[in-house]
Amino acid sequence: MKPYLIGIAGPSGAGKSYLSKHIGEQLNAALLHLDSYYSDLAHLSVVQRAHQNFDSPESLDADLFIEHIRQLSNGNAVEKPLYDFTIHSRKKETERFEPREFIIIEGILSMYWEDVRKLIQTKVYVDLGEDICLERRIERDICERGRTREGILEQYYSTVLPSAQRYVYPTREFADIIVTGNDNIGHEVSLVLAHIRERAATRL
Repeated sequence: MKPYLIGIAGPSGAGKSYLSKHIGEQLNAALLHLDSYYSDLAHLSVVQRAHQNFDSPESLDADLFIEHIRQLSNGNAVEKPLYDFTIHSRKKETERFEPREFIIIEGILSMYWEDVRKLIQTKVYVDLGEDICLERRIERDICERGRTREGILEQYYSTVLPSAQRYVYPTREFADIIVTGNDNIGHEVSLVLAHIRERAATRL
């Protein structure tokens, strides 16, 4: 049987990675991060890279991402790109991504492209207020990506929030399930698993 694809979308800081982790543990799922597919910016200076809009569809290698989702949906392994957020550039090496029975596709725009949505059996949107999302993003980017609070705030209001309003929020309408990113994680996971069981049963 072909892999069962689960898409988890929502604004930056809403709790997508946290939800994906817990669902993945329940299903022994392979987790594919959309962030791995940022376009290579090695031809730009470090300063120029830092001022790119990383929250728009144009910032991603959509053709490669869509092709990889097609391959994975057919049970084929892919060579996933690796992205270094500290220097805003793709690494030279890749990582072999092997499909499993369940594959989680996680990222702010994971439900943006129709070609991808058609292949996802369970589509989840994680919804959360802008203030909480911002505070979570600040904490993550300082701890994990070496950013400053001032730089994070500048990026958030200049590109992150406007792009979310234009590209991310509208994908909420495609979701099979909408969860709140600060709800009980056990409850959120149970809602998603219930939908998966229902859909998976129709494939037998």
